[in-house]
Amino acid sequence: MLHAIKPQEHGPLGDPMAHAVQACVHCGFCLAACPTYSELGQEMDSPRGRIVLMKQVLEGTLAPEAAAPHIDRCLGCLACEPACPSGVPYRDLISPYRAGGQEKLPRTFGEKLRRWLAAQTIPFPGRFRLALRGAKLGRALGGLVPAVLRPMLALAPRDVPAAVSLPAVTPAQGERRARVALLAGCAQQVLDPDINVATIEVLARNGIEVLVPAAQGCCGGLAWHTGDLRAAQAFARRNLDAFPADVDAILTNAAGCGSAMHEYHLILRGTPDEARAEALRKRVVDVSVFLANLGLREKPAGGRTAQIVAYHDACHLANAQGVRAEPRGLLRAIPGVEVRELPNAHLCCGSAGTYNLDQPAIADSLGAQKAQAVVATGAAVVATGNIGCLTQLKTHLEKLRSPVRVRHTMQVLRDAYHAHPASK
Repeated sequence: MLHAIKPQEHGPLGDPMAHAVQACVHCGFCLAACPTYSELGQEMDSPRGRIVLMKQVLEGTLAPEAAAPHIDRCLGCLACEPACPSGVPYRDLISPYRAGGQEKLPRTFGEKLRRWLAAQTIPFPGRFRLALRGAKLGRALGGLVPAVLRPMLALAPRDVPAAVSLPAVTPAQGERRARVALLAGCAQQVLDPDINVATIEVLARNGIEVLVPAAQGCCGGLAWHTGDLRAAQAFARRNLDAFPADVDAILTNAAGCGSAMHEYHLILRGTPDEARAEALRKRVVDVSVFLANLGLREKPAGGRTAQIVAYHDACHLANAQGVRAEPRGLLRAIPGVEVRELPNAHLCCGSAGTYNLDQPAIADSLGAQKAQAVVATGAAVVATGNIGCLTQLKTHLEKLRSPVRVRHTMQVLRDAYHAHPASK
């Protein structure tokens, strides 16, 4: 008996999912690009295999819990999309699929607790900061902490930077060339608040007025990628209301946040806010793209000596947003900087939102490989454009006792503005 996906049975997201499934011709080009297939070597842990599984679940011929282990192991890195000759929009399938059935899947109490704790802390900077401070107590308890929560303790940094209050408006230096609003992010404000400080300074130096809307919140990416559609929609609506229309662009400096905001039309599909979501997502731009397109008015001085900088492509910047050349161009604009590429640069570092918590073994292996790739470049600094990648790289470079510094592209640029000119 033949079965087919009936989009109308799967709500507003049924049509995008059905289209993605039908676009796949099962050629297998995605296998080499997929980090979990590279790690596990199983067909069902490849994009092609997962599409088959999701198709069967959507058709009603496979129980969702049978597919769940393989779907859960997907990083959502979207490396399969640029590798696909048929142009399968995998992003239109994986997150909507998760959003349609996560609540119905059987989970252990420990898994439910871990997911609840992540959802109740990471998107809220105040709570997240308190949780990280509380992790010190958890580490002191050692083996008394339930095994399912230990990955959270392992990832918690030993030292949490002091909180930084960002100005509501930072005027442009000199003649104003543009006016933008900045998404401050949630985890980033806690784990490395200097990224926003550096971003605002670099923008202002180049004649850009920066607004940081006080009413903004989490982008909703964490909820969206873990299947909590209701929470993702609430976060999206909050940002629809918070960001003004009278700016030239809405800038993001975290790849995952930018990618999530670009998917607001999916998150709010079929709701009264869909049109607003479509309009807003078209105004969201990564900071590196905005700066590269506008051009640096003030050229960075660079240091007294040449510096080798490795560049790591954050998956949701390179794959989801197609941003590759712009951050490299900004780094090369710094006198004395040589940008080097990482071996196997297409492979995800293993961070991917809460993936470190849900799939610690795979995440750890991918993180170790990425750190070794960074070391192999001989660079003194590795730059990237996503807080998850930055945290993962720091963790695994520290394990290797490597002196390589991990910095956001905007931090490297800001530091170059502060440096003394290279001697001639």
